[in-house]
Amino acid sequence: MKILNGKELAEYIKQRQAGEVRALRQAHHIFPKLAIVLCNDDPVINTYIRLKKKYGAEIQIDVDVYDISQQEIAKNLQSLNADESVHGIIVQLPLIDTSETDEIVNMVSPDKDVDALGAKAQFEPATPMAIQWLLAGYNVDLQGKKVLLVGRGKLVGAPLEKILTQSGVDVIVADRDTETLSQLSKNSDVIITATGSPAIIYSDMVKQGAVVVDAGVASEDGKTVGDVAPDVYDRDDITITPTKGGVGPLTVSALFENVIRAAKRKVDQNK
Repeated sequence: MKILNGKELAEYIKQRQAGEVRALRQAHHIFPKLAIVLCNDDPVINTYIRLKKKYGAEIQIDVDVYDISQQEIAKNLQSLNADESVHGIIVQLPLIDTSETDEIVNMVSPDKDVDALGAKAQFEPATPMAIQWLLAGYNVDLQGKKVLLVGRGKLVGAPLEKILTQSGVDVIVADRDTETLSQLSKNSDVIITATGSPAIIYSDMVKQGAVVVDAGVASEDGKTVGDVAPDVYDRDDITITPTKGGVGPLTVSALFENVIRAAKRKVDQNK
């Protein structure tokens, strides 16, 4: 079995990003800053926030967290949109009242929407970017391959389908309601899953020599699990993301890539 080690790749990317941030700070006196707006006290969310703060500190990007009520978010975003020192803004999902999600994410200024959740966001969403980095980093060429994308979610599946289609990749999209999922996956050279539903891809659904990228995150019995069933990891004839350290670390890197890009735009504007 060949492992697609995202953690290892993320370390290389982090070093490059640290150099870029250093240049922004020293040569241009721009101090990249990310603001995270949070209204939901949840252990999984708190872990994500900790990871982002740690990563930011390691590459010298300031990360400010605003822990407020959902009713205060609109006013808070108005202030952050207007704040010249803030380059990127994230509304940490899920909100407590999820019916307001679209309305709230669209309040983030498009040139600061580093999560790319708003309709007019000017950046590429982090997880699709991370998946592309991971495949490129291990020389997995999608051209001429049969690619199956499982999941049409707003964060990963839908934007990734758009990106792959635009780059001429032969991609078929399915979800867990697709009755022919097993047949489709058996015929695919590359399987990318992002449903957040535990164990929808089993070993007998993966052909010999296939590449499997699991970008799904779900909670089962208090543990974080992916979309791929444990029996897939018993195979020694495939290339696959590990149960931990696959797409996740690169998603954090991709998010900060967008913050750096936003800060670099300030340099261009100041010229």
